[in-house]
Amino acid sequence: MINENLSLPPMQRELDGFQDIKRYWDKTNNCYAAKILPGEYYVTVHDEVIVTVLGSCVSACIRDTVFGIGGMNHFMLPLNKGDDPNSFGGAGISARFGNFAMEQMINDILKNGGRRENLEIKVFGGGRVLKNMSTLDIGQKNIDFILQYIKDESLKLIAKDLGDVYPRKVLYFPVTGKVRVKKLRSLHNNTIIERETNYSKEIAKEPVSGDIDLF
Repeated sequence: MINENLSLPPMQRELDGFQDIKRYWDKTNNCYAAKILPGEYYVTVHDEVIVTVLGSCVSACIRDTVFGIGGMNHFMLPLNKGDDPNSFGGAGISARFGNFAMEQMINDILKNGGRRENLEIKVFGGGRVLKNMSTLDIGQKNIDFILQYIKDESLKLIAKDLGDVYPRKVLYFPVTGKVRVKKLRSLHNNTIIERETNYSKEIAKEPVSGDIDLF
């Protein structure tokens, strides 16, 4: 029996800090892929694809258009009774969490050779899929946050696919900036909803704190 893996190109080493991200050979796209889950992000300098599935969460795809380094995150703002859902300034827990999620990834892009003036961003997700979680539409809350963050940080937004009621599968190619989005109009199981519901409970227990230095 022939081992098909022998014909695959060697997997290039991931950047420091991303050893725990699952990577595999993607036959469809003929390249290696990194799969990220809620609360994760991945940055690469290689010609590979980053994959995730979004429900109420949002993903920001950010790249340096000159050097080709980029990444994608997958995050949700925590629902907290002390937060004003209409405020995305620096005071609320949700704002701090969202800022951390974005700046953490941008920081890694800059540390590995990117430059802030070269960055472009595409954003996806925020579907209304967690109907029983809260009277507040967490998907819309995530959308409002990411658009306000991009505006406040003067980032260059070049594409978005946000809202609606469907989960999305997103594939991002940081070297070229290409994104493929598939809306999942029928789900065979509740994996996405269960995963995001559990994630929302975890981030509510342990809101992110700390500072991020941007280079």
